[in-house]
Amino acid sequence: MKSLKKTRRIQVIALAAFALVVSTALIGYAMRDGINFFRSPAQILAEPPSPTEVFRIGGLVAEGSLKRGQGETISFAVTDGGATIPVTYTGVLPDLFEENQGMVGTGKYVNGVFEAHEILAKHDETYMPKEVVDALKEQGVYQEPNGS
Repeated sequence: MKSLKKTRRIQVIALAAFALVVSTALIGYAMRDGINFFRSPAQILAEPPSPTEVFRIGGLVAEGSLKRGQGETISFAVTDGGATIPVTYTGVLPDLFEENQGMVGTGKYVNGVFEAHEILAKHDETYMPKEVVDALKEQGVYQEPNGS
């Protein structure tokens, strides 16, 4: 009788472990498109990602680089002080988007140009994404905002 209990217990543990592995795999598969890694311009130049990889780039919009093209296409450059990456974006930019301001874009790096499909700009006087601040500090370019 004891061996039947022991066998059942082992079967339940094995089934629970199998269910855990399957559920973890399904969650990972479902989230594969929602996970975007952050890179600074210097990291992109050091190790260029594949043209199919979607990731985030962050830094400051380089001064004098903002150019509006025909229609809704806009081009500009993003810098972290150590490297500069050209960016193209088709769409309407956020109201707070301007040169020498922090931004984060999501898209792909194709043929030396970051093709953004989403652009986020800082949303108040002191906010800048942590990843952008860290990349700028690494390059020695970051300046603390004035104020309280």
